Amino acid sequence: QVQLVESGGGLVQAGGSLRLSCAASGRTFNNNAMGWFRQAPGKEREFVVASKWKGSVTYYLDSVKGRFTISRDNADNMVYLQMNNLKPEDTAVYYCAASNSRGDYSSNYYYRQTSYAYWGQGTQVVVSS
Repeated sequence: QVQLVESGGGLVQAGGSLRLSCAASGRTFNNNAMGWFRQAPGKEREFVVASKWKGSVTYYLDSVKGRFTISRDNADNMVYLQMNNLKPEDTAVYYCAASNSRGDYSSNYYYRQTSYAYWGQGTQVVVSS
């Protein structure tokens, strides 16, 4: 059974940092896209960042560019989200996601939630002002 388990969320003051981790089990995702999405209270879930199976190719939500960094350790089947200079508007439940499809696609593919077949349960991030 495939599982994605997030960890690392918590409460942090504005300007602080957190590092989220996502551990995948049940299969490897070395050749698959992986990403992070978030859902703030009262809002729909939105794209945050994604990484092609080649970890060097990444896509970011404009509002997190320069502050968030996705990285992956394919050997350990892990993906990380380093979040710096956090803002209150970053408060949300953060979800790890993995695609079931291998290979390269146009950039739009990586932004769509429907491109990801596997999802974690989420980890809460609260940024206080």
